[in-house]
Amino acid sequence: MSDLILLNSAASNWKWCGKSHPGAEASSEAAVLDFHRTLPSYGRTRLQSLPQLAAELGVGHVLLKDESDRFGLPSFKILGASYGVYRAVADKLGILVDSHGPSLELLGSEARTRGVSLVTCTEGNWGRAVARMAKYLGVPAKIFVPSFMPVTTRARITGEGAEVVVVNGDYDDSVAAAKEEAAKAGSLLVMDFGWEGYEVIPQWVVEGYSTMLSESDEQVLEQTGTSSATHAFVPVGVGSIAQAVTQHFKDSTRTAGMAKVITVEPVTAASLKTSLEAGAISPIPTKDTIMCGMNCGTVSTAAWPVLKSGVDASVVVTDAEAHRAVRDLQALGVEAGPCGASTLAALRLAVRDKREELGFDQDSVVVLYCTEGPREYETPQ
Repeated sequence: MSDLILLNSAASNWKWCGKSHPGAEASSEAAVLDFHRTLPSYGRTRLQSLPQLAAELGVGHVLLKDESDRFGLPSFKILGASYGVYRAVADKLGILVDSHGPSLELLGSEARTRGVSLVTCTEGNWGRAVARMAKYLGVPAKIFVPSFMPVTTRARITGEGAEVVVVNGDYDDSVAAAKEEAAKAGSLLVMDFGWEGYEVIPQWVVEGYSTMLSESDEQVLEQTGTSSATHAFVPVGVGSIAQAVTQHFKDSTRTAGMAKVITVEPVTAASLKTSLEAGAISPIPTKDTIMCGMNCGTVSTAAWPVLKSGVDASVVVTDAEAHRAVRDLQALGVEAGPCGASTLAALRLAVRDKREELGFDQDSVVVLYCTEGPREYETPQ
């Protein structure tokens, strides 16, 4: 038995009412997609078929949802950041969001008049996405980052027009700094994970990710003809994208049917796997990893109830395995960073060690959510 894979027995008894947290009425996937279509350069990201991998692993299809170019940014994060910021700013200003808007132009004008500024912290892609949304609205953004963030990553965030503040510490220290900054008048804290008392905005962020899932549902049917996904692999940082994927594929009202959800984390930052083993959120110390966007030590309280009862398996991978997956995908024409490629590394382990338990066979339709494009990193030894 591999200690790199945890099978979650609770998923067989999945129950989720689909209700959002108090104060946040759940948005439909159609409404979120309509919003994203109003943003500059909207277009579906590709779902690439990888028949060589499918044959190697003995499954029907391996399909990779490539989020390396979403609105011109190299990550899926802009989906959640754009919708989360839009809803949060409207809420702060007391503006009703309905099928008619408000438009970005109207929202931005009112936000500037009222002196609204955005605050967040990041390990990379989230901060850049929030900065992009602040640029769309024409409002200031202050982004707190941990000291280990590469200078090149910081430069990409400042290139969006935001102010970057380096915190002498890790990601959790940058969270604390962002919270302190958000106490200032006019500041609006926009985070992609929740804690007690801060759960409404993270829920809007999660709803923003539904556009990726609506697209992939359509694309799977287009590519297979009649089949829908049977297995979905998704990376975990704080848990928001995994929450979105789990809710989507465990929704009993989906005409496409439910699928098994398998999460992946670095061995050095396995906060979800640790929490699933303990049966409660269990913060852990983390170590450096080339999967730096997943280097998070605490699962979001907003995501936890869904992940605890809905994730079928939790897989952890090493930096070497993620790097191999990057190289394998490059050979197949997919340019991915280590976080995005980690789903392939997890698929390899899951098929090797838990093939029967997770139901992989010649009829399986596996979707890998590749959450980031290529970036610089130090090759693991």
